[in-house]
Amino acid sequence: MRTRAALLLLAAATGCAAGRPRPGPAPLTPEVAPAPGGTAAGPAGGEVREPGDTVAPRPFTSDGCSLFPDQRLVLRGSWCDCCLRHDLAYWRGGTEAERLAADEALRDCVKERTGDPVLATMMFAGVRASGAPAFPTNFRWGYGWAYGRGYGPLTAEEHAGADRMLAPVLKANPGLTCKAAPAEVTPSRP
Repeated sequence: MRTRAALLLLAAATGCAAGRPRPGPAPLTPEVAPAPGGTAAGPAGGEVREPGDTVAPRPFTSDGCSLFPDQRLVLRGSWCDCCLRHDLAYWRGGTEAERLAADEALRDCVKERTGDPVLATMMFAGVRASGAPAFPTNFRWGYGWAYGRGYGPLTAEEHAGADRMLAPVLKANPGLTCKAAPAEVTPSRP
């Protein structure tokens, strides 16, 4: 069991666990595509959020489980839906407590779907280690907002902007499920 856990951690850390490349931003699957006229990547990344800047977030994007497989390769169990819901929470961002709750929900969902507490714990450790808002990645906490927002409650205006951006996503996919086979989910973040 230790060998299995070590291999999962190594594979997740190196980004090779999914067995497919993670190119730059690409269109989402139709199930989670942004509203017409939007782009999967949103505005160019790298800009820093100024204090008081309450622009609408970038369109929601998801690549499933980022640097981790979306499913078991042998037993055919899928936890992609858990990752999609986790991505939604990370896209929206918020407080440190909300991030912990999102990470715990991911862990619990994966454990429920797979019955594998080691896998669930590995995924939890991975998102806790790599998802902080300080990292300039496309899968950090609050990745829907310009880099630099950090932790903090969303303002009423930010909530409204996020809700507007999510409306077409939730209309197309109210249950936030990975309708495509997990191996076919198109990567949208490196």
